[in-house]
Amino acid sequence: MAKYLLLKHYRGAPAAVNDVPMDQWTPEEITAHVRYMEEFATRLERNGEYVDSQSLTATGTWVRSDGPGRPPVTDGPFAETKDLIAGWMIIDVDSYDRALELAGELSAAPGKDGIPIQEWLEIRPLMTAHGPTAE
Repeated sequence: MAKYLLLKHYRGAPAAVNDVPMDQWTPEEITAHVRYMEEFATRLERNGEYVDSQSLTATGTWVRSDGPGRPPVTDGPFAETKDLIAGWMIIDVDSYDRALELAGELSAAPGKDGIPIQEWLEIRPLMTAHGPTAE
């Protein structure tokens, strides 16, 4: 088994087919989208392929060390992760091909007007103590 991160982006990926920002969806459209994501995760959990998934809020702060004894530095002149990453799912699957298959299915979550978003998802193998899991 190999673990992969399926990364959902707000920006930075090619535009989705149904590229309407979620803040322009109706409450019913948001509910349908969340239900799809939950049902997808439940199915993967039943067959042992689900590890974790999280959606991210729109707020966040960049932080870095400014040296010993100094307060951390926050934010900066760069793209904010909160503007780029919408959420993720970690899966544990038998092959890279299975990761591709699941990412394609996850990409079909409904969006505005109930139309599948067909968003681009980034697939990244997770590192282990010995390097990437597989690809």
